[in-house]
Amino acid sequence: MSSDDEEAGERGGALLLCRAGPESVAPAAHLLRARMLLTGAGEAGGEWSVLVPEGGLWQRGDEPVDRVLTGWATALAVGAPWPVLALWWDADRAGFTLAAGFRRPVGYVWLADGTPAGEDEAMRTFAARLGLDPVHDMESLERLTRPDGGADAHARVRALVAVLARTGLALPVGLVPGASADRLHEVARARPDVRQIAWLGWRETLRVELDAVEDRVEHSPLGPWLPWSGSPRARALALAQVAAGLPLTAWGAHRRSAGWIAAGALLLAHGALGLSYELVRPRD
Repeated sequence: MSSDDEEAGERGGALLLCRAGPESVAPAAHLLRARMLLTGAGEAGGEWSVLVPEGGLWQRGDEPVDRVLTGWATALAVGAPWPVLALWWDADRAGFTLAAGFRRPVGYVWLADGTPAGEDEAMRTFAARLGLDPVHDMESLERLTRPDGGADAHARVRALVAVLARTGLALPVGLVPGASADRLHEVARARPDVRQIAWLGWRETLRVELDAVEDRVEHSPLGPWLPWSGSPRARALALAQVAAGLPLTAWGAHRRSAGWIAAGALLLAHGALGLSYELVRPRD
């Protein structure tokens, strides 16, 4: 690791929390084309996974960590039935971004000393999209939008994670918001269920995605929309994903945004899956 990457790891860190098990998250995570570690983060009764990016990935260009993580979260969520929560922090700020499907991501930011720098409405939207209790959970979230001289930005993010514990989220010991990226990576690597996420190439990634999706939703009511149905709706959805992915990828390339390039690439991949399914899985 270069000295620049080491410095980046000391300045900040990030976690991607997915409300699904690792077996569901892994195929989509490979499409991010970024080196990460994946491990479970859920208690009994609640399925969660956590992706730990390699230290310094977001600091190799000019983009701030929040923009890169927003792109990654959006990329994971657009092709999945589960939401993705990106937690991030650096020397000046900390915050989160929640992505769910094609809806506009919602997020909140705190300055280093814990001063709220977001909109209250964002917290209400956050609670609604995750199905949190509109009374008790919302009270806890609203406290995070008020001044508190005893809580810095890292403490605010940890308090947010504590609220999500009621949904079954249980971050592994040591994966603490506020820790350096290198420390997070070290902790995740020592987990017995850890999976290495890396780019496999388009052909292999497509096959992994097909296997996982077929197994997951074989009896789903969404069947007519799925690639292997061969229905007009499935083809229309695939075309729409390609049509949305092309300009998004181009826009990300123009902005030199790795996160948004990944989002566009994921849409393109899902669209290509639908359009080319019969070539990969010929019918009997």
